[in-house]
Amino acid sequence: MSVDLLTKHAQVLICVARDPNMRLRDIAECVGVTERSTQQLVFELEEGGYLTRRRAGRRNVYEVHPEATLPHSLEGDASVADLLAALDAKPGAAVE
Repeated sequence: MSVDLLTKHAQVLICVARDPNMRLRDIAECVGVTERSTQQLVFELEEGGYLTRRRAGRRNVYEVHPEATLPHSLEGDASVADLLAALDAKPGAAVE
């Protein structure tokens, strides 16, 4: 039995925070979903104001918005930065 304690959205944020230069394919592999699912997750995170995607040449570069607050009332006023800090996934941290 497998239990995921974080949503796929949170997992995408963690991957991107660790390496903003990840390709969509890399994010998909990091999270364990298809590239198509990853496209949808990134789109939803952009729409929600949690990250921004911009072009740098032929690649996308992602920027996590650490000041964005988490959406559920159980999370209180916690921000994306709080989530990333709790998981030791600070923006720009190297992936090991």
